Amino acid sequence: MSVQYQLIVTKKDVRTDGPDDAEIVISVPAPVAAADDFDATVEFMRGRLKAAGHTGQLIEVLKSGAATESLRALALSVA
Repeated sequence: MSVQYQLIVTKKDVRTDGPDDAEIVISVPAPVAAADDFDATVEFMRGRLKAAGHTGQLIEVLKSGAATESLRALALSVA
C-alpha cells in the first residue's frame, strides 16, 4: 500500500511526500498540521484532514501513527 501526504500551504503551494500514483492520498492545511497537539486521526474525525482511497487502508495508516508523523515532518519543513 502506498500513501501520499499533502500539506496545503496555499492554494498553489502544496508540499507532498510519497508517490504520485499512491493508493491513498491524505491532505491537511499547514496550520492544522503545525499545531502542537496535531493528531491525524482526530483531525480526520473533525473533517480538517481529507483523504482519498480505500477507507480500510486509510484507517490502518491513521492507527499506525504514520500519517501523524509524516504530516508533522512536512509541517516542520515549511516552518
